[in-house]
Amino acid sequence: MPDNKITMTSSRPYLVRAFNEWILDNDCTPYIVVDAGIQGVQVPTAHVANGQIVLNISPGAVRGLVVGNSALEFSARFGGVPMQVFIPLQAVMAIYAKENGEGMVFGSEPGSPDPDGTNDREGSGHGAQEERPSGRPTLKVVK
Repeated sequence: MPDNKITMTSSRPYLVRAFNEWILDNDCTPYIVVDAGIQGVQVPTAHVANGQIVLNISPGAVRGLVVGNSALEFSARFGGVPMQVFIPLQAVMAIYAKENGEGMVFGSEPGSPDPDGTNDREGSGHGAQEERPSGRPTLKVVK
């Protein structure tokens, strides 16, 4: 076997597309959790809480959803106001079904922000390092 290190592209776009299709095929509503502090994220800032936003990406909620290899984009209405949403895929933290919480939380990949926020993030503004709980991340459905 050759000792050449093969650099692969991010698996995140493929997983987001697959989980979105799987959630829709099971008659559920796909939601994504987005880190709104990542450079290039264009979301309605009025709906951002704790640096994150949760978005419904079902066909009934958005128009023209495109999950490319570097970004996810669609148009939607927020409070009756139309907006074009653009999300670099490294900012997608999770995708899950609203009805039962089934889905996937994304870990760190080369070129993606670290979970502790130490990579290049715009507007991070964290002075002291805060204690983070150990263990696996979990999703909580907020109604």
